[in-house]
Amino acid sequence: MYARVTQFDVDTVAISVEAALLRFKDLVLPELRRQPGYEGALLLRTPEGKGLLLTYWSSESAARATVESGFYAAQIGKFLTFYRQPPGREHYEVVLRDLPAATIPTPGGTEGPG
Repeated sequence: MYARVTQFDVDTVAISVEAALLRFKDLVLPELRRQPGYEGALLLRTPEGKGLLLTYWSSESAARATVESGFYAAQIGKFLTFYRQPPGREHYEVVLRDLPAATIPTPGGTEGPG
């Protein structure tokens, strides 16, 4: 398994972190799920808009194919006017994965099964 890590810094004057998350869920996540070899994502953020997006891929070639095909650039472009600086990108081999059972925050701020 491989992971691509995208580091980002959202301009919270241009868009709130909540609106950026909704935009990601609506515009990017459905497209990611259609990519061959996609195995999930983990999104981390601060209230100030800094964050990391980890996407998991079945192979190194699957992870790199989305960059070579232009898919990655097209998804980054959906946020182009909302970044303080261009996002960074790295690819890693996943050598240990120990994640808790998936939970999804609900609108009320509590976590539920997901």
